[in-house]
Amino acid sequence: MKKIKLGFASDHRGYTLKQKLIDYFKKQDYILDITDCGTNSSDSCDYPDYAYLLGKAITSKEVDYGVAICGSGIGISIAMNKIKGVYCAKVNNSLEAQYTRLDNDTNCVAFSADTSLEEAILIVETFLKTDFSNLERHQRRIDKVKKIEENLYD
Repeated sequence: MKKIKLGFASDHRGYTLKQKLIDYFKKQDYILDITDCGTNSSDSCDYPDYAYLLGKAITSKEVDYGVAICGSGIGISIAMNKIKGVYCAKVNNSLEAQYTRLDNDTNCVAFSADTSLEEAILIVETFLKTDFSNLERHQRRIDKVKKIEENLYD
């Protein structure tokens, strides 16, 4: 497995889980670098601010993959997907994390701040260790999504 540059972002609800995940992944030998796009406390804040920072880190290639956390995981995933070139899936478990890489070639995963640390680690590890399948049907669908992104879908 190649060394991965990993980025994290959260709102105030996801701050504690984000910090625990950063501490865990800093110790993994397949992680080249970790970028923390904030937030930096549990003080109330707005998830789009940190989704934007993580999205820009992904599109600029500062990081290879992103992990986004907010109260439900839904809001931050919506914000992430507004950034051209970011493909973020809100997942609830490691099987969904596997499928989003296999079928959709996503570059970011989002989940709820209420996810247990053990499940969150399993989600992120599965996401990072699963390669895109490169099956024609999946690539065809991804290409259509990109056409939608470019407003070229007719």
